[in-house]
Amino acid sequence: MLTILQVKNAEPKDKDYKLTDEKGMYLLVKKNGAKYWRMNYRFAGKQKTLAIGVYPDVSLKDARDARDEARRQRKDGIDPGAEKRLNKIKLVSNTQNTFESVAREWQERNLEGKSNSHITRSIALLNNDLMPMLGRRPINDIEPVELLAVLRKVESRSVDMSHRARALAGQIFRYGIQIGKVKRDPTADLKGALKAKNKKHYAAIIDPVPFGKLLLAIDNFQGTLTVKNALKLAPMLMLRPGNLRLLQWHNVNWEKKQLEYSAEEMKTKDRPHIVPLPKQAIEILKSQQMFSGNFQYVFPSQRGPRRPLSDNGMRTALLTMGFDNSAQTVHGFRSSARTMMEEQLGIAPDLLEHQLHHIVKDPNRRAYNRTTHLESRREMLQKWADYLEELKSCND
Repeated sequence: MLTILQVKNAEPKDKDYKLTDEKGMYLLVKKNGAKYWRMNYRFAGKQKTLAIGVYPDVSLKDARDARDEARRQRKDGIDPGAEKRLNKIKLVSNTQNTFESVAREWQERNLEGKSNSHITRSIALLNNDLMPMLGRRPINDIEPVELLAVLRKVESRSVDMSHRARALAGQIFRYGIQIGKVKRDPTADLKGALKAKNKKHYAAIIDPVPFGKLLLAIDNFQGTLTVKNALKLAPMLMLRPGNLRLLQWHNVNWEKKQLEYSAEEMKTKDRPHIVPLPKQAIEILKSQQMFSGNFQYVFPSQRGPRRPLSDNGMRTALLTMGFDNSAQTVHGFRSSARTMMEEQLGIAPDLLEHQLHHIVKDPNRRAYNRTTHLESRREMLQKWADYLEELKSCND
């Protein structure tokens, strides 16, 4: 057996030589003075050599510990040399597969086509919150408790934003799983770890008289025709603002007098949606067609006809007319319609929920049909459009 002093005092010679320890391990002394720990062993009938490390970085004791571990591996049917090479590959892979590298690949592939606000918000969360603490970390090594510390920091600033950050991180981890760079998504373990989100209520006028005044203000709006027409349809069709802004001419079925959205175009992406068009809505669309009929989007952006109206377009117009976010939001038009149609017109709640594209529980568990109650909804929206005309006439 070698002693610490023998190892330390081993001097180079004209040729490389070995100092034998025991159990197959030895110190290889190179003629340039370098000293390497090696171990000879047999596996699957073949003679092999395991590189343990370089002295003095690896001491005699550490070398013997590594040798004993290798002997245990061989006893368990594992080739120590192959295992070491595999671990080295994994280490290099982990070093290259950082959270940032996977996140940037996800960003490039998944943010294209999203709204400007969604892209801006996602990139800000990545650059300002997730990357500083997680960016250089091997993505496979990130534990739930480590991610939670990052999210808690965001939570101290905004509870809602922390939930968005968790959702964003989850999308990145799941993408990493799909491309084989991550084994699991740690965000799944953080369910309930953050404070509950603040329930968001969109401001909405539900009193007929002030709502009529709002409708008149829209009619008298001095801004662009595109924003004005979009705002005219917003109270009438019960659409989500995104579906209205991103409306394309291929969605308009003039013959059937309805808008037709595929499942992929809806927020839930699980089922298509049909919106019957009252005669007033058809008139508005025909007016808009004269302006943007040759473009892709019904309501194109001022910055270019190939882009849709921005999510700030209608909101800014409402603010210009004196209706800020505490009075009426674009999304709030859905609530205004939902409430007044039930309270003022006596419309059945289930019919309203169908038109809002909400899931309505079916006691008979029938499969969803996009034409469900279509004729009833057609009559309902025409009745609502006529009622809106009455509200404006009462305020003239």
